[in-house]
Amino acid sequence: MGEVEKTNHTGVTEFIILGFSEFPEMQLFLFCVFLLIYLLSVMGNLLIISTVCADPHLHSPMFFFLINLSFLEICYVSVTVPKLLSVLIAQNKTISFIQCMIQMYLFLLCTSTEFYLLTAMAYDRYVAICNPLRYTVIVNKNVCLILVTVSWMIGFLAPVLNVTVISQSSFCRSNEINHFFCDMTALMTLSCSGTSVIQTINYIDGPLFGFTPFTLTIISYVYIITAILKIGSAKERQKAFSTCSSHLTVVLLFYGTTFGVYVRPQSAYSMGLNKLLTVVYITAIPLLNPLIYSLRNKELKGSLWKAKNRKLFFFQN
Repeated sequence: MGEVEKTNHTGVTEFIILGFSEFPEMQLFLFCVFLLIYLLSVMGNLLIISTVCADPHLHSPMFFFLINLSFLEICYVSVTVPKLLSVLIAQNKTISFIQCMIQMYLFLLCTSTEFYLLTAMAYDRYVAICNPLRYTVIVNKNVCLILVTVSWMIGFLAPVLNVTVISQSSFCRSNEINHFFCDMTALMTLSCSGTSVIQTINYIDGPLFGFTPFTLTIISYVYIITAILKIGSAKERQKAFSTCSSHLTVVLLFYGTTFGVYVRPQSAYSMGLNKLLTVVYITAIPLLNPLIYSLRNKELKGSLWKAKNRKLFFFQN
């Protein structure tokens, strides 16, 4: 167990990230897996961003939101995975107190932003399917900018109180974090200051930053599905549903894993399960996001094929 230093009000000046120390013989294998996932996630989302920016036909509200989502996914993996890689391959498990607080803040920033960004995308799909004739008027450039700006502003503000309270806690039990990054729930188990304050904040933050966007997204899809079912032609119904199927898939993956981590009853809490679910939405979702949108969205898939063919033609000549 790491030595706990009594140098300031926190009780520690650095933490030790255990990562996946329960699998000592798999450290190199896990390093290769997470490195591959990280590179593919970054390259895949950069490809989405560059393709949308380069093709004027994709300069629409839906793809504007997608650019922001892809950038956010790059931030997600970049906040946590590089440190995990150093833990796995170089056994560099220490992280300073300040760096730990910054990592936790950035991670919570990304989570809160994604909640509201997915809600903005659900609203965009709701207008496109339920009010298509007025779509360009309702979801105009200014509205898109406002929705994205508000999503990012909420993301920046939402973690402030949580991080401030945790940074003022005393960590006198241990400085070993049984996780692969500075996770809030893992840090709370190390605190000897009591967790009643942070739990009260979570009871307030949960409905505001989690269930509110979730409820708005559900309401949007109730209207969307109702409108689709009213379409007479099966072909037209399929076409309408295909415009929101990519977003719906991402929503189900993201909310399913995040709620699995943070909304489970305390009696069912398991750090092993926590790490597993967190791995899914930190690494798998940013990796799957480009695949989901490129395979299920005809416009984006067509633009990607055009870009690929242009490159092949260039190299052949």
